[in-house]
Amino acid sequence: ENEMAASLTSLKYSPGSLTVLEQKNLPFSKEYVEVKGVEDAWKVIREMSVRGAPLIAIVASFGLAVECFTRSGDSLEEEIEWLKKSTAHLRTSRPTAVNLFNAMDLVDELCSSASSAQDLRDKIRSFAEKLYEDDLTANKNLGKHGALAILDKIKEKEGKERKVTLLTICNTGSLATAGYGTALGIVRAMHDMGKLEQVYALETRPYNQGARLTSFELVEDNLPGTLITDGMCAHVMKIKGIDAVVVGADRVAKNGDTANKIGTYQSAICANYHGVPFFVAAPTTTLDEGTTCGDEIVIEERAANEVRSISGVKIAPDNINVFNPAFDVTPASLIHGIVTEKGVIFPKDGKIDISVPFE
Repeated sequence: ENEMAASLTSLKYSPGSLTVLEQKNLPFSKEYVEVKGVEDAWKVIREMSVRGAPLIAIVASFGLAVECFTRSGDSLEEEIEWLKKSTAHLRTSRPTAVNLFNAMDLVDELCSSASSAQDLRDKIRSFAEKLYEDDLTANKNLGKHGALAILDKIKEKEGKERKVTLLTICNTGSLATAGYGTALGIVRAMHDMGKLEQVYALETRPYNQGARLTSFELVEDNLPGTLITDGMCAHVMKIKGIDAVVVGADRVAKNGDTANKIGTYQSAICANYHGVPFFVAAPTTTLDEGTTCGDEIVIEERAANEVRSISGVKIAPDNINVFNPAFDVTPASLIHGIVTEKGVIFPKDGKIDISVPFE
């Protein structure tokens, strides 16, 4: 495995063993942390050592799978009890990204078809391994659909194809997923097609995923990228000829309202004002038909010190009051299309419905 590819591996799994890349220390040090079971998985998710909606679900599932190797009881009832308790605990790690909840629901469903305790453990392991593999495949398909949709949009408007300039927020790349990425997957696909002029990455305060993680991926993979601070979004759209905004998603409600990293809503408003198409990259694992609209999405609030300091360096007085929501909700009315691995969901008569078949 070459060093470049290795550096962008968000986790390393083999049956019975899991290590995850400690993302809080990137890009300055690349260290892998051992995850020995459910409690470790909960902790690395809660503390944001791993982050990104797809990756959270994958790490939670692998946490269960790894713990299965330490269990040898014969009672199916006891195994089911352990599993239900474990999935309930993992669900409490972080509230906003739906992938985690979707995955835990599917794991719970394995109980009904398990013939023995060992069979249940095998099923959990297979589920986790498949979730990981499917994510990578889904991202590559999603990337292609997204890139083509953006190129079509430009061709429609200008009558010809050309290189495009994109803008993104947070980190939706290999570090947020099993690999390749969602919104960053669209950027990669565009680059693979020889059609990427430049991608602007918003630094994404307070956790700086754009500065620390996306910039790292752009540099490692030799993609033409430029880092800007969050407050530069509108100005850059006005003067740099941004052709499309591509963002990830943590949860997409039935009506298309989308929860994503704080600052996404702001970038959508800027895009709308400047007539720039705004695309959400969301694998079907991030769609949530059970939530009717954005108002119902629980927005996680995180610790004040994440805003008062950057990577442990204080930048504000200790006693200043802080409001620190980790996500915001972009209303469907500002979204040009939701890109999934199965195709793009476009608005019909100005409304999005994520349960409709794909174009």
